[in-house]
Amino acid sequence: MARPIWTGVLSFGLVSVPVGLYTATSAHTLRFHQLQRGTSDRIRNRRVNERTGEEVELDDIVKGFDTGDEYVLVEPDELDEIAPGRSKALEISGFVDLDAIDPIFFDRTYYLGPKSKEYAKVYALLERALAKTNRAGVATFVMRGREYLVALKSEEGILTLHTLHWADEIRNPREEVPDLPASRTSAGAKEMRMAEQLIDALATDWDPEEFHDTYRDKVAALIQAKKAGETVEKAEPAAEATNVIDLTEALRASVERARGRRGEVTRDEGTKGQGQGRGKGKGQGEGQGKGQGKRGRKESGLSELTKAELYERASAAGIPGRSGMKRDELIKALERAGRQAA
Repeated sequence: MARPIWTGVLSFGLVSVPVGLYTATSAHTLRFHQLQRGTSDRIRNRRVNERTGEEVELDDIVKGFDTGDEYVLVEPDELDEIAPGRSKALEISGFVDLDAIDPIFFDRTYYLGPKSKEYAKVYALLERALAKTNRAGVATFVMRGREYLVALKSEEGILTLHTLHWADEIRNPREEVPDLPASRTSAGAKEMRMAEQLIDALATDWDPEEFHDTYRDKVAALIQAKKAGETVEKAEPAAEATNVIDLTEALRASVERARGRRGEVTRDEGTKGQGQGRGKGKGQGEGQGKGQGKRGRKESGLSELTKAELYERASAAGIPGRSGMKRDELIKALERAGRQAA
């Protein structure tokens, strides 16, 4: 069992219960050591006195705030002494509608558990009441020399504590992000209709188990390949930005491909009689190599695929040199492979 990273007393009104705070998530990032190039010598960070060059023990280090002309020294014990409730109190100041908290405020998640079985009843009472009312308890507390704003909520029979950003920590996007569209900017009715159709076609249920850290797998594969003296194929370049002039065409092709994946009948409701040769799913008409040039590509269905999808098909077909090919080159290579197979 994990050890709590913080212990204290949770209180709401005149009711209180001793609790422990536990880490809810863990990162699975692969860790690398720093080495000097050409050697196996580790590079380590050291705490060094910049005046003498000598290493300093952790116990001999204090915090100092630079006021401009001198440092004000603060001991760790002094920070604990001024902390509200001596860093041991988690008092709920109020309960808010859970849906009223903007997602941008959420930071990290922790599990909150009762300190012992004798407090299980009070703990369960608060958890079930929060679940029934769909509310979150808002509180502040101090942990490791820092005060946190938190939201306490119920999640599948357990209390979870979510640290929140303070209001003045949220940056104004209009001041931080350049080139945002003006409020008066609007898309055409046809483009909007297709965008809505694309969203509907790609609608799905949220299932986090369907997502996997593929980048970590590739890093692990790279390490194993280098250890064995092998090479690893380079990933395909990032997709090119959609040209505004071709936006309608890109949306139409996206809708057809998304519907094709689901086996639905593909039809552009606003452009009947147009787009001949479309409406094929991913498994239809691909790699057939009918005709030449653009017409042949439309009939084969390859022109409607993204570069990543073309690369996947090239990998499955065993096309050599695919990692360095551009999108058009991948299409031509797949068409040649299709003609040879036929």
